[in-house]
Amino acid sequence: MKFLRLLIKNLLRNKRRSLLTVSSIAASLFLVATLETVLTELNNPPETPDSALRLITRHKISLFNALPIAHRDKIAGIDGVEGVVGSMWFGGIYKEPSNFFANFAVNADGFFDVYPDLIISEEEKTAFLEDRTGALVGKSLTERFDWKLGDKIFLESNTWPVEVEVTIRGIYEGGSDLGTTLYLHWEYYQEVMAAAMGQWGFAGTFSVRAQSGEEVLRIAQEIDALFENSSFPTKTETEKAFLLSFVAMMGDIQFFITSIITVVIFTIILVAANTMAMSIRERVREIGVLKALGFKSTQVLAMLVGEAVLLALAGAMIGSLGARVIFSALPMAQLTSGFIQRFYVTPTTLLLCAGIGLLVGLLSAGVPAWTAARRPVVESLRRVA
Repeated sequence: MKFLRLLIKNLLRNKRRSLLTVSSIAASLFLVATLETVLTELNNPPETPDSALRLITRHKISLFNALPIAHRDKIAGIDGVEGVVGSMWFGGIYKEPSNFFANFAVNADGFFDVYPDLIISEEEKTAFLEDRTGALVGKSLTERFDWKLGDKIFLESNTWPVEVEVTIRGIYEGGSDLGTTLYLHWEYYQEVMAAAMGQWGFAGTFSVRAQSGEEVLRIAQEIDALFENSSFPTKTETEKAFLLSFVAMMGDIQFFITSIITVVIFTIILVAANTMAMSIRERVREIGVLKALGFKSTQVLAMLVGEAVLLALAGAMIGSLGARVIFSALPMAQLTSGFIQRFYVTPTTLLLCAGIGLLVGLLSAGVPAWTAARRPVVESLRRVA
């Protein structure tokens, strides 16, 4: 610590160079923190204690293949099943295509039994259940579109040739979707679909709630076995596994993001190495004077490497902490239309960025500092007039 003031003075001798270097490292580590957070959030969707008890049943071949709504009663008859809700993606657009958000038609009866983690008043819950054209809306959506209870919303589906007008009867918070979804009644959806396409009785998925965590795996196996030889075979998985399957559809995103992070780190090392090499070349005679005054080679090496480490760590902390502050203030669920429901730069990511900063400092100054520290005193004093 006795050399800390000396290290800081050396870093500040060329303020412009140090500022630019710190800025470039901070910008790069901001990008690293962002990419790492994207990867973390995609691989760890929001969970609640109740979501761990939920299973999602879909068509075995593809999510885009529908299932008969009659499957609901058969699933409900399996021992250990507390509730079943059929749902179908509606794909409603509010005013313009850019106003995209998740919206589903669901069986209102039993909906709150399967999703007890939704926070909503009893009055609003009752109002939604009793109004066939009512809608249940997440609080994040009401903040995004400035909606309130009683508002009528016109939605035109981009999936089906239908449109609906619903009235907001309930506003919920929480849940595994963090209040980013709109739900409308299955009966109303069925009515408009039948009018447009004839007889209609299909669901996209079924949400199944188990009575206990110990029964989740057994229930999933029994559901799939029940429809194994039917015309509509199923695949049942936990809610978390179902959400992660959407990430898998995007390809090997982990490899893609890791590759970008690797390139960014390599670029930072080159920038920092150039800065440190220039700084050390300008101070050859100064280093010779220090050694002539009694400084050991190891002390000189430690000071030179310490300067690089301080510079890199400062940039890493500014970039990563800046990312944490900025993203904590942004409504990411609204900005990404619910695709990324939260965006929290974790302490693990901050430690990763600090580790990258330390690595950059050590690698960028290692070779030039070692060469300068081992150079003989006479050669150093004679090298620069």
